[in-house]
Amino acid sequence: MLPLVGLLVSLLSAWTVVGQSCQNYGTPNGTSCSCPPGFGGTSCDLFACGGTLFEGSSRTLAKASGSQRSNLTSCACDDGWGGTGCNVCQTAKACQTAFNNVHGSSSNTSTPGVGIIPDQVQNVTMTCNAQSRVYAAGEMSCNVLNPTLQSVFPLKSELNILRTLNASLSPIPGTTSFGSSGSAYAQLIYDGVEQFYCTADKCVQELTQGSDWTCQDLQCTCINGTEFCGGGTFLNLQETINNLSGSLEISCSDSNSCSFKQQIINSLFTGGLSLTGCTFGECVQQFAIDEATGVNRNDTSSGSELSGGVIAGLVVVGVLVAAALVLLVVGKLLQYRAAKRGPGSVQRGGVGVRWEGVGYAIPRESYLGNRGVIMDAEKGTFTDGKVILEPTGSRGVVRPGEMLAILGPSGAGKTTFVEILAGKRKIGKTVGKVEFFDRNGNIIRKPRIGFVDQTDILPTNLTSREALMFAANLRLPESISHASKVERVSRVLMQLGLEHVADTRIGNGERRGISGGEMRRVSLGCELVAGCDVVVLDEPTSGLDSVSAAKVTSVLHSIATDSESPTAVIASIHQPNSKLYMTFSNVLLFSQGRVLYMGPGGLAPSSHFVSHGLERCPEGYNVADWLLEIASDPKDIPTATGIAPRNTDGLRRRSGSGEESGSSSGGIRENSEEQLVDEKHEDDIPHAQRLPGGSYATTFLTQFEVLAGREWKTLKRDKTLFLTHVAISCVLGVFVGKYVSRRIRPLFLRERAVGYYSPTAWLLSRIVFDMIPLRIIPTIIVSTITYWMTGLAPTAANYFKFLFILVLYTMAMTLFNFLLGCLFRNGGIAILLSALTALYQQTYAGFFVHLNSIPPVLRWLQWLAPLKYTLEALSVNEVGSGLMIKDTLQGVPISVSASLIMNLLFGFGSNNYYRDVLVLFAFVAGFVLMVLFAVWFKVRERR
Repeated sequence: MLPLVGLLVSLLSAWTVVGQSCQNYGTPNGTSCSCPPGFGGTSCDLFACGGTLFEGSSRTLAKASGSQRSNLTSCACDDGWGGTGCNVCQTAKACQTAFNNVHGSSSNTSTPGVGIIPDQVQNVTMTCNAQSRVYAAGEMSCNVLNPTLQSVFPLKSELNILRTLNASLSPIPGTTSFGSSGSAYAQLIYDGVEQFYCTADKCVQELTQGSDWTCQDLQCTCINGTEFCGGGTFLNLQETINNLSGSLEISCSDSNSCSFKQQIINSLFTGGLSLTGCTFGECVQQFAIDEATGVNRNDTSSGSELSGGVIAGLVVVGVLVAAALVLLVVGKLLQYRAAKRGPGSVQRGGVGVRWEGVGYAIPRESYLGNRGVIMDAEKGTFTDGKVILEPTGSRGVVRPGEMLAILGPSGAGKTTFVEILAGKRKIGKTVGKVEFFDRNGNIIRKPRIGFVDQTDILPTNLTSREALMFAANLRLPESISHASKVERVSRVLMQLGLEHVADTRIGNGERRGISGGEMRRVSLGCELVAGCDVVVLDEPTSGLDSVSAAKVTSVLHSIATDSESPTAVIASIHQPNSKLYMTFSNVLLFSQGRVLYMGPGGLAPSSHFVSHGLERCPEGYNVADWLLEIASDPKDIPTATGIAPRNTDGLRRRSGSGEESGSSSGGIRENSEEQLVDEKHEDDIPHAQRLPGGSYATTFLTQFEVLAGREWKTLKRDKTLFLTHVAISCVLGVFVGKYVSRRIRPLFLRERAVGYYSPTAWLLSRIVFDMIPLRIIPTIIVSTITYWMTGLAPTAANYFKFLFILVLYTMAMTLFNFLLGCLFRNGGIAILLSALTALYQQTYAGFFVHLNSIPPVLRWLQWLAPLKYTLEALSVNEVGSGLMIKDTLQGVPISVSASLIMNLLFGFGSNNYYRDVLVLFAFVAGFVLMVLFAVWFKVRERR
C-alpha cells in the first residue's frame, strides 16, 4: 500500500510541475517560476514594489487584494530609482551601491557580470545610462498618450519596456536582463494594474537622434479580467491584443518622447501609441560604454564622459585659479621684501616753494581742448581763450615756517592757483614755473605736498582714528612698523585736538557724526600723517563758525612754526576775520585773475596800496575786509608783486643736474603739442605726490588688504545696505547695478590723486565687497525662493545649474552697469543707457520674438545680448529634466514635450547649456577688462 501512495504522490508532483502556469513569460522552475525583472510570486503575477533590479526574486512585492491583481499606486521607490515598478536607475551611485550590496557577501552565489572575478567585484565601476540608447539591457518607463485611448480608458496608462541588446554585458545576466540578446519585453499598466505584456526578439538598434528598435516575432498576452481585457465596462481589447504579431518598432528621441508601433496598433491609433515623459535607466559597467563609444579609458574611471564644453570651462576656471594663486604668492613676496628694507622714518617740513609767471586759461569751447588757448610767448600773455590766471606779475616765494594767505573775491582764481601749486591735473592750459627748495636753496625734485580740498571727502563709516590709520597704512612705506604708524596717528590726533572724537564715526548728512570743523581737521590729518613737506589748503575755514575756524587756523600755525620741522603753509581764505588774518605771515591778493599784492601780511598791504593812491585802511577795520573791497573794484591799480619778500631773487638754485628753472620737475611749462600727447599716457598722480621711481608707497597686495578692510568695516557697520538688498531681492527679484560707483567716485578721485593706491587694487576690492554681499547673495536668495515655489525640476543638479547661470548673469550685468557708472559722470545718462540696454536684450533674447523672425541684417545682434544665453541655458536646464506640457485641445487631453516647444517658439538649442556658460564667462571677463580700462584712463581727477 505504501509504494502505491508514493507513486501517486510522485505523479501528482509531476503533474503540478508540468501544469505550472507562469505569467509575464516567466519560466517554470520546480514548483514556482523564474520571473523577469520587476516581477515575483509563484506565477510571476506580482509587481516588485521597491528594492533594486539586482535583488531579483528577493525584492519586496506589491500584494494583491482579494481577487484583484497587485497595484503599484502605493509603491515608493528607493533613493536613486524611479519609473513604474522602480526598475529605472537614476544615479550611478544607486547602481554601484546595489551592485556592491549583492556581491558584498561570500555566500552570494549570483553570477557576476561578464569578465568580473568574484573577489574583485568591489573594483567594478558601475554607472547609470540615462539616455535612450542601450548598451547592455536598459529599462524605460513612459506615459501612454493617445486621445482615442484616453476617451475609452480615462485613467493613467503607463508602458514599461526592457530592451536587452547584449545580455552578457548586463551586470547580472538573467537578473538585470531578460531573454536573449536582441530582445524586447513590455508591460502596459493602467491605474497601477498590469493589463497585458508583450515580447519580441531579433531586435536591432539604430542610432539617429535617439534610438530606434526594430524587432520581429511579436507576441502579446492580455490578462483576463483586467480593464483592457473584459473586466471593465468599456471596450474589451483581449482578442485584439492576443493577436498582435509580426514586427514591432520602438522609436525614441532625445526629448524623452517615444512611439510604440505595430501594424494593428497603427490601424487602431494613428501613428501608434505615443509615449511621453519617458525615463531611461540602465545599470551598466563603464567599460561597456567606453568600448561602444570608442573611448580609451581605464576601468578605474567613474561617471559619464565630459563634453568638450565642460572640459574647456574647467580649463578656464583652473587657469584663473592658478593665476590667482601665482599672483598671491608674488604679492606676498613683494610685501615681504618691502617690509625688510629697513625700519624707515618719516620727516616733514623744511621745504619752501617759489613760482614765477604762473598762468592758466581754458578754451572758450570745451571740445577744442588746450588747442583752443593761444599763448603769446614773447609777451607772456594769453591772446585767446578764457583766462583764469594772468601770468604777468605772478611771482612769489614761501619759506619753511611761513604761512601764506591767498585772498580775493569769488572767481578771482584762488582755487585754481592753489591747485596748480599742489600739482593737480588741469583740463586747461597752464604756463609758468613752480619750484620747491630746501633750506639751502637746493631744488627738491619730488616733494611731498599735502593738499586739503575745500570739500571734505571722507569715508563716512570710519572713525577719525581709522581714517588716519587708513592714510598711514597706504601712504607710509611698508618698512615702517605697524606700531610706529599707530603712534604717529595718535600724535597727529593729539596735535589736531581730535582725541575726544578719535573713535567716533565721521558720518555724513544722513548719519550724524563729528562736526564740520572736526571733519576739516580729519582731512588735514590724513595729509599730515603721511609726512608733508608743504601743506596747501583750499578754503580750510569756509563753512565753519568762528570758533572752529580759529581751531583749524591754530593747528596750521603750529604746523608751520614747529621748531623741529617748520613747514610752508599755503591756504586760500574766503573772508577771514581779523584774528584769523593776523595769523598769516604773508598775503597774496587776487582780483579777476591778476595779482594785486604779494608780500608780508598784517598792516603792510595798507602801506603798499597807499603808495598807489588809495586811502589807508581805517583804524580798527579788518584789513582782510579792506583788501577784499579793493580786489572787488581794483580800478587802475596795476598788476604788481607788492613788497618783494626778502632774498626772493638771491636764493641759490642748485640741483643735482645743475639745471636752474624750467627744466626742473617742479616747473610748470607751456604745454606744447608733444607734451599734450605725453600727458595722455602719464599717471594722474601729481608730480609732487609721486614717490621715487613713480611707484606707490605700498605694494599691490597691501593696498588690496587695506582697501578690503575698509570695505568690510563699511559693510559691517552699514547693515541697512546689505539687508535692503536682500529684502528687495526676496520681494521683487534681482536688481543689478545700482551705480554704487557714483556714490564713492569722489572719495576714489581724492585718494587716487594723492597716491593712496592703484586703481586696480581699488577696483578689485569694490568688485569683491560689492558683488558678493550686495549682488550674488541676494540673487541666490531670490532664486532659491523662486525655484522651489514655482515647481521647477526638483533635483539638486538642475537647481545648482539654474543658480550658476543666474549668478553669472548677475555678475555680467553688475560689471556692465559699473562700467556705465565709470564712463559717465552724469548718473542719469548711465541709468538711461542701462534701461535701453535692457530693452535691447529683451528684444534679442528670443523670449518675445523668435530669433529666426528677426531680419538677417539685424539678427547678429543676438550674439551681443547676455540675456539670450541666460534664457537659453535656463530653458535647456529645465527641459532637459523631462518637462512636459499638458493641456486640453477641444476636450481631448494632450501632452507635448517642452523641448519641442522650446525649439519651435524660441529657437533655443537643446544642447547649448555649456556653450552658454562659457559665453557668459566671456562676457564677465570682457566687462572686467573694460571696467579696468575705464577706471585707469577715465576715472581720474581733472580740475
